[in-house]
Amino acid sequence: MDMTFLLNNLDQHFKLNPLEARVLVVGLGATGYSVAQFLHQTPIKFAVIDSRSNPPSIENLREQMPDVPVFCGTFNQAAFDVATHLVISPGVSLQEPILHQAIQTGMTVMSDIDLFACATDKPIIAITGSNGKSTVTTMMGDLGKAAGVKTAIGGNLGTPALDLLQQNADLYALELSSFQLERTSVLNAAAATVLNVTPDHLDRHDGMEGYAGEKQRVFRGNGAMILNADDAWVVAMAETGRQTYRFSIEQPADFYLQTGPNPALMFGSQVLMQASELPLEGAHNIANALAALALGHAVGLDLSAMCKALKRFKGLAHRMQKVADVKGVSWVNDSKATNIGACVAALQGYQRKVILLAGGDAKGADMQELVPAITAKSKAVIVMGKDAELINAAINGVVPVHFAANMKQAVAKAAELAEVGDTVLLSPACASLDQYKSYADRGNKFSEAVLGLAAC
Repeated sequence: MDMTFLLNNLDQHFKLNPLEARVLVVGLGATGYSVAQFLHQTPIKFAVIDSRSNPPSIENLREQMPDVPVFCGTFNQAAFDVATHLVISPGVSLQEPILHQAIQTGMTVMSDIDLFACATDKPIIAITGSNGKSTVTTMMGDLGKAAGVKTAIGGNLGTPALDLLQQNADLYALELSSFQLERTSVLNAAAATVLNVTPDHLDRHDGMEGYAGEKQRVFRGNGAMILNADDAWVVAMAETGRQTYRFSIEQPADFYLQTGPNPALMFGSQVLMQASELPLEGAHNIANALAALALGHAVGLDLSAMCKALKRFKGLAHRMQKVADVKGVSWVNDSKATNIGACVAALQGYQRKVILLAGGDAKGADMQELVPAITAKSKAVIVMGKDAELINAAINGVVPVHFAANMKQAVAKAAELAEVGDTVLLSPACASLDQYKSYADRGNKFSEAVLGLAAC
């Protein structure tokens, strides 16, 4: 890490210099710990605070950085009074009273992404959206490698952004959540995209306008804009005078799906690859591939090499992942569909009606928005979790609804309902933390139950 480059950028953008600054890192999960590790390599004075008594990384922090002051169990006002700058982890709401007050009084707020942007001069691809961002970010890692460019991926997905700096990559692809973007101000990505905007995290944002506004922050700067021409919220984000590429699965665009007897992924009039060569289920994954190609093209990656990589791309665990075929029934794990838009996209990818497993924590979303897709694409729905009744009430008898107390019961009921040729799709449209450690834990429980059927 070029310390002079970093410190000059921090001083220029945030008036943060080692002589006067006192940074308070708020939150000690994976992101907060990565920030602490990063700052510990610099001459910047900092402390760490977490409202939890035993945050996940506390033992590692105390062992590796015994000189760093740590405050746990509450948000201590005295720690905030001393601070000049706050680096707030994405898991901590800016509406926390003590944070809201600090922001109102003019305290400088930063994110780990701001620190990352100040630490590197390598090109950054920034990827956000309600759905598909993990898939596209992972694609970019494979596409960059295939094009001969050392590419590191992370951010909201997997490795925290600051930890990626250790890889000395020539290109970085970052998945960014709305929570990261709302506290990020100096990211100037070489290419950025908002893949789509559908209701999500409305319990933490000021309605859809506020949520879309946070997503739009990914386009700050002067890099290339990659826009989904099929999403009205994203289309409205276009800026005059910026290099722009549009992608679409519904209409001609810079990168688009040509329909007909042999559907193909196109760049203008150039056929890039046949849609059948993409080894992923669902039309939404064609859109993801088009977005990835546009992003890569915007930063100079070879189109032919990227297409070769796409033909080998196997997708992500818990994202439209085929678990097994049992007695003529296909079982698909889409546990990462933690919002309505992801579930709708999964359903729309099927020609034949499926049996849908849904439910969990709806995060304040309006389940009525799920009903058109369920009506068109589901023969039955099995609901579970905290907001199961909300989904049932929204469906209101349009299709049969069955309740399950847990995943094992849900899978057993689906097996009872399914006929040869059916697909059973776990695509919850809700967060998982009401019953599971994570969406991955939920998906694993689904897979275990399905494989239990196969063993019978």
